[in-house]
Amino acid sequence: MPQMIFVNLPVSDVAKSTAFYEAIGCTKDARFSNEQASAMQLSDTIVFMILNRDFFQTFTPKPIADAHAVTEALICISRDSRDAVDAIVEAAASAGGRADIREKQDMGFMYGRSFEDPDGHIFEPMFMDMEAAMAAFPEGPAHEPA
Repeated sequence: MPQMIFVNLPVSDVAKSTAFYEAIGCTKDARFSNEQASAMQLSDTIVFMILNRDFFQTFTPKPIADAHAVTEALICISRDSRDAVDAIVEAAASAGGRADIREKQDMGFMYGRSFEDPDGHIFEPMFMDMEAAMAAFPEGPAHEPA
């Protein structure tokens, strides 16, 4: 079995969030979904578990962050191209999210944008041209290019 990541996110409306995540390219896995939660598969190894806030609270003794007021995480997801970055941000905006919550990043070899889902969770889709990145940083990103 490949190593997977399941990102658990508290949401105010599971049905609304399920529709949002479908609009940005996720597929709902009905086997692990009900009125309290939706398993939204982005890839073979990445699943967003959309949990209503009360259900989410049963998994943690800590208060749940209001992602509209504070940043709890930045979720970076790779895309296959610059166009794919633009497409997912535009899909997020059309589905009730907020696009470009900070400035676009264009470093030549890397291109990224950002969006929030309806509950304020921040996503950073990015595309990296690995060949150009290796040329820019032949000794790794900790070193300045020559």
